[in-house]
Amino acid sequence: MAFKTALKKFTEEAIFEGHPKWEICIKRPAKLSKKEFDIRSEFERDNNRIMHSTAYRRLKDKTQVFFATNKDVICTRIEHVNHVASISRAICKTMGLNSDLAEAAALGHDLGHTPFGHQGERIIEELVLKHGLAKSFWHEKNSLRFIDLIETLPNYMGKQDNLNLTYAVRDAIISHCGEVDENYLKPRSEVIQLDSMEKGIYAPFTYEGCVVKVSDKIAYLGRDIEDAFTYGILGPKQARELKQIAENLLKKKFPLGEVNTTVLMYEFIQDLCWNSTPQDGLSFTKERFEMMNQIKEFNYIHICEHKRLQPFKAYSKLILNTIFDFLLSYYKREETIKAMQKDYQYFPVVMKEFEDWLIKYSDIDLKKKQYRKCCNETIYQIINEKDYKQAIIDFLSSLTDHFAIEIFEEIITF
Repeated sequence: MAFKTALKKFTEEAIFEGHPKWEICIKRPAKLSKKEFDIRSEFERDNNRIMHSTAYRRLKDKTQVFFATNKDVICTRIEHVNHVASISRAICKTMGLNSDLAEAAALGHDLGHTPFGHQGERIIEELVLKHGLAKSFWHEKNSLRFIDLIETLPNYMGKQDNLNLTYAVRDAIISHCGEVDENYLKPRSEVIQLDSMEKGIYAPFTYEGCVVKVSDKIAYLGRDIEDAFTYGILGPKQARELKQIAENLLKKKFPLGEVNTTVLMYEFIQDLCWNSTPQDGLSFTKERFEMMNQIKEFNYIHICEHKRLQPFKAYSKLILNTIFDFLLSYYKREETIKAMQKDYQYFPVVMKEFEDWLIKYSDIDLKKKQYRKCCNETIYQIINEKDYKQAIIDFLSSLTDHFAIEIFEEIITF
């Protein structure tokens, strides 16, 4: 307890009522209806809305590192966001920051992540660039898009509304982009229109958002190594190399096999809490920061580029490109759904899913949209082919690994 009390040096930076940024941080895109006696804070409400969203539930079947895993002990995207939330909450409580804000942002930071992890992200960016839909595609901005425009929850009248999260949580989600390459991270002061933000330029608006950005890296560095040992991607030789990295930089001995997820996370979290100050920002000691960069390089060489992953990278590109081209072939402006319905007998799953997507988010059948109580924003004009292509991109990025494979197999199977 004395350790935690001594480190509550960020209390004045915490986003609570009375902080100069408070009113901006709790602002929402639209008014949110509240129960008369709601015991939750604004950020706890965001936490609940994220956890009840469809995109959050889909994270359990989205790649973290290993594609479409059938092993129940291998980390998927949902375990990753929960690791980030746990680390963020621990750091915030120790430093005296608002842990509710950090936890909500951590749980929501990958809601727009693609199937097949960063490989899927690269494939979808290629499609976006090829069809002139945007200058880039990055999952952090896509997460904001899903939060603001795609994900819905039923309100008290049973009608589907957008999530409508606070500025501070939305900001922390989009600005977790980029690596922690500088060892001093401080929040920015200016308010930015988030959907126009460029990748990797801006720091988060709050110290809680900065914590989430750092926690994201701590979480994936440790957990990816554990899974790689489970699959045999890493062996005794790599275990010795990892041990040597830690010993060289920390100047202490580790028994072989003890440089694991728990040890790595403990070293980074403890060091960050001790070394950070409101004046200088979030920072590690020189030794821990160098160890973080060396382990990142270790992961890239021995895990991300391992030959065992290469065949599935090619397979995932075939899957996503095939689904895109297949759905694009049915575009007939206002007659698109009618064209799709002619082939329902051959492709019942993908046709039904994409028809529902168009009804919910486009103007192709506003009467049916109203009948289904979808009060979310209409984001595609069906007469615009670029909007239709964007609908396919959004649909693709929503898919889980296994559902993308199921749809692909339906398309190619007689």
